[in-house]
Formats: sequence, C-alpha cells, structure tokens
Amino acid sequence: MKNVLTIAGSDSSGGAGIQADLKTFSAHGVFGMSVITAVTAQNTQGVFDVEDISVDIIKKQIDAIFDDIEVDALKIGMVSQIDTIEAIASKLRKYKPANIVLDPVMISKSGYDLLIPEAKGTLIKELLPLSTIVTPNIPEAEVISRMDINSLEEMKKAAMKIYELGARNVLIKGGHREGDTAIDILYNGKDFIDFKSERINTKNTHGTGCTLSSAIASNLARNFNIEDSVLNAKKYITIAIKTSFSLGKGVGPTNHFYTLYKKAGMLDE
Repeated sequence: MKNVLTIAGSDSSGGAGIQADLKTFSAHGVFGMSVITAVTAQNTQGVFDVEDISVDIIKKQIDAIFDDIEVDALKIGMVSQIDTIEAIASKLRKYKPANIVLDPVMISKSGYDLLIPEAKGTLIKELLPLSTIVTPNIPEAEVISRMDINSLEEMKKAAMKIYELGARNVLIKGGHREGDTAIDILYNGKDFIDFKSERINTKNTHGTGCTLSSAIASNLARNFNIEDSVLNAKKYITIAIKTSFSLGKGVGPTNHFYTLYKKAGMLDE
C-alpha cells in the first residue's frame, strides 16, 4: 500500500481540511497520514476561529513521519503563517518527497482568511518551487499571478506566470467561472490540457479543493503520471459532488465514499 501525507488544517465539521484529505486517501486505497498546522472552529456555515499549531510541533510531526515511514506523495493545504510555511519548506528540502501537491488555500468560502495576507509572498517563494503540481482556483491564481482572470486565454496566461515561479505543473480550476461547463487547465511548461466537466447544480461543495488535491496526490502515489492523476481526480470529485449531501444549515460536504458504498451495497439500506 502507498503512503500519502497531508499537511493542513483541521476542519471540525469534517468536510474539508485534514478530515477531507484522509477520507479521500482512504477512498483511493492509500494509507493516509497527517501533520496538523491549525485547528479551526468551523461548520457548514463558515469558519469562526483558527488556532495555529506551534512551529515546533509542526516540525516534530513532519520529522516523526519521515524518520519512520516512506512517503509516496504529500499534499499541502492550509498553512496560514509565515513561520509555518518556512518550517515546512525547510523540512521538505531536507526529506525531498517525490510528489508534492500544493493547494494554495487562501480564503474560505465564507470569506475567512485562512492564509494571512502577509504570508502570501512566502507561500509563493518557499512552496511553489518545491511543488510537483499546484492547484489554485481562479481567485487564488489571480493572487499568485498578479493578474485578473476573466477568460480561458487569461487562465492560460496565468498558468504560464505561475509556472515561471517554480511549480513543475499548474492546474487552474475553473469552477468560479460561469457557464454550463467547468473547465480546468493544466500546464506542464509546454502544453495546455483542458479538463471539461459538467457544472453540477448543488450548493454542497464544502471541501472540494481539499478533496481534489488529495485525490491527485493519491494518484501520483499510485504511480499515475500528472495528466492521468488529474483526470482520475476529476472523475472522483465529479462523482463526489454529484452525490453530495446536505449537512447542517449551510454548504454541505461532498460524498467521499459514494463509489465504495455503492460497491458494498450499502446505499439501499
């Protein structure tokens, strides 16, 4: 079995963050491990507070994993502070994991800053050059590329700019654009590859970014190439969104285990 590590924040409602990552890993048949960078107080209606884990404990969590267990892929999610980012980057340069998926989490759906504004430059400088693939949505890509994105052509220009900052592959997610079809664009430094999917009419999309990046990491760990890893992850997240469910009073989560539940015959119970 392949081993995949997530370095991210905890979501107390279970739909995003560490909890979504570990569910996604399990759904892909890989063994999930975690380094927690922050504890959030959140539910389907929003993020209400964040308490960052000390840099010392973050470093020790990373050391504890790499000193003992082989890491086949790693996903980075919420890293809110400058010191946290610098510590993670230092450890990754030391241990050199083969596959690093960077999900540059900046703002929650409810508008809460999950990456303090003054740390954005540090994330770009320290973590982008270490990443096998970075997976920003359009607002995040606008921050990283320092340009407005209002068209597919501008998505491609932004991907080129982000690639020049050091990422080996760039996947800009098009979910924030309007239209019946959602288009994500993958750039590998030479070619652009479009991934088209139907736009699903549901409000229950909590944790989609975390889930997609974790699915990509799972596929990379299982030795799929970048393009196939993204394609497989897109198929997974599409089913998870199609079968998402209402939980609480706000934005519900995706259905991480739908395919497994269906195969097990549990959906008819």
